[in-house]
This record gives sequence, structure tokens and C-alpha cells, in this order.
Amino acid sequence: MNSKIWLSSPHMGGKEQDFINEAFDTNWVAPLGPNVTGFENDLENFLGEDVQIAALSSGTAALHLALIQLGVNAGDEVICQSFTFSASANPIVYLGAIPIFVDSEPDTWNMCPVALEEAIMDRISKGKYPKAIIPVHLYGMPAKIDEILSVANQYNIPVLEDSAEALGSQYKGRACGTFGKFAALSFNGNKIITTSGGGALVCQTKAEKEKTVFLATQARDNAPHYQHSEIGYNYRLSNISAGIGRGQMLVLDKHIKLRQKMHDFYADFFKNIDGVNVFSEPNSNFSSNHWLTCILIDQSIVGKNREDLRLALEKENIESRPLWKPMHMQPVFEKYPYYGGKICEKLFENGLCLPSGSNLTDDDRNRILAVFNRFFKY
Repeated sequence: MNSKIWLSSPHMGGKEQDFINEAFDTNWVAPLGPNVTGFENDLENFLGEDVQIAALSSGTAALHLALIQLGVNAGDEVICQSFTFSASANPIVYLGAIPIFVDSEPDTWNMCPVALEEAIMDRISKGKYPKAIIPVHLYGMPAKIDEILSVANQYNIPVLEDSAEALGSQYKGRACGTFGKFAALSFNGNKIITTSGGGALVCQTKAEKEKTVFLATQARDNAPHYQHSEIGYNYRLSNISAGIGRGQMLVLDKHIKLRQKMHDFYADFFKNIDGVNVFSEPNSNFSSNHWLTCILIDQSIVGKNREDLRLALEKENIESRPLWKPMHMQPVFEKYPYYGGKICEKLFENGLCLPSGSNLTDDDRNRILAVFNRFFKY
């Protein structure tokens, strides 16, 4: 059988081992050290806007600590994009708070500003005032952040950007993850760059970063003995993992260009296929890293659906995946309020994520094309 073509596999640049070896040689094998500081500095310089970065064990941890700092408590409500991975919503429930899910709009597949305002107004009419809003830059595509911020600012509700999939994406020339009060990044093994497992919280002030690090290191008070006045968490990134991240930062720009090139590869093929739409930027204000390239298949035109294509690729040992199943359709979340129409439901029903890794080869692309040619009889 042919080797597996993965949806999005880790792609090392070659220098990661140098940073790891340095950590071993200097005995910085701990959740602190020069690599952690260096990785945070690299990310701050990459994002710009004078942000402060706290490197953490996951993007989920980043969302959790941001919600804590936004004052979310048990019984509070937090508005969250429905069309996303469950990690966007899980930290809300960790705190005993209530997720309020909002539909997407068709241009970016991200949080619909109209449905967002509808949700806010209805929750206020019911005596509930949302404590935070979590839009997601899905698959690397920037959300309509100006419109979302306009609604959020009108009601004085802080925005927590889920930028887990959007490192390197930009809206109007500004990096995703620098617009909200906080933002979460992810360096899971399938992301643009990886630290094996890891994430970061993007903060606007040094005090917020220091608070994040305090909470992420078991909230240990400044005392010679172990003293704790707040509940803390074991969420700090290790110096070893941060070393991988420092090596990955050296190839980040290259990896983004390679992902964008994969998007162009798919766009070029499907431009001649009726009934297939490649998920692309709606206009020049949006610049996606194209972490994953996704398509929508209109079965009424193609005569086949996205599951047919997924199985055809799987038969040739090529991984693809349906789009995220909306949170309001998930068994664990279906009891919570939802606002909007059926945009994200239709996206889930008709969409497929295609292999998008920055390490795909010409042979890989030829194998994918061979499946496409048979499937679409092109």
C-alpha cells in the first residue's frame, strides 16, 4: 500500500534539535528557561502590535486562563462561535459557565455579526449579560473582526480571539490574534508550527502576561514556602517543547507560503469543476495562512457528496476530514442556546478538509490528483 498522506502532519525545519540539545546541555529541562523566553519573544516580534505572549501547554489552556482573567464565573454566559472545534467551548464549561452558540456567515465561515448581536440582545432581554465573546479564525481564515468588534464594543463585552488555526493570517494587514482583549494560539502537532503539544495566550499588557504565568504555574504566592491564595493550574510550556517552537519559528514564513501554495493547487484544479467551491478569501482585506484548504461540494451538481470523496481518498490511503461539526449539534452541547440560521449546519453537511501540509511532495499531489480525476471524471 502507498504511504499515508496526512491531512496536516508536523514539518520540522532542521534547527529544532539544536535548541533541544542546548536545553539538555544546560540542564534547562523544566517548564521555564531560555527557550521559553526566546519562543515568547519570537512570537511577540512576529505578531507585532506590542503584544505580550505567555507560552502554555495548549491553546485550550490559553482560552481557560483568558476566561478566568475576564472574570467568568459559574453561571455566567459566554458567546462562542458554533462552527469550531470543541476546545473553543470546553473552557467555558470548565468554569461552570454557559456557552451561547452563534451561527457563521457564508463569506468567512466565522461568527456572524448579525447573529452575534441578536444573541446579545436576546440574552440581555432575559436578564443575562454575556461576559465574553469567542470568535474563531477558522481554518486560518480571519473572521469579520471589525464588525464583530463593533458589536462587542457597543455592548462593552470583551472579545477573546480563538486564533489557534490562524498564526500568520492577517486582516487588513494586521495579524490575527492582536485584535481582542486576549487571543489563544495553538502549536499542536497538526498546526502551522508545532511544539509537539503547546499553545500561548496573547495578552495586551505585561501585567496580564504575568498574571497568566502566575495562574499557569499553580498560582504560587511570593513566599519562601509553598503558599497559595488562588487556584492555579499546571499549564506552562516546557523548555524542551519551547525549543522545538524556536526552531519552528525559523521556518514559519516558509511554511505559511507552502500552505498557501497548496490552496492554490486545489483552486487551480477545481476552477474547472462545476459544483465545487474552494474556501478562499472573500476580498483583499483577508489573508489566510490556509492552514487547511477546504471545499464545498454541491451534490445536486456533482452527483456525489463530500463523504463519497472522503471515502475515495481514504481508499488510496489519503486522509481528509469533514468540516467541524457545529457545537450546537454536539451531544455534549446541544442543550445550550443557539442563535442564527443553518449556515454552519450546511457547511458541515457539504464540506471537506483536504490534505494541506507544508511537507506534501509533488508525488503526494499527483496521488491526490489521480483520485480527483477518477472521482470527477476530469
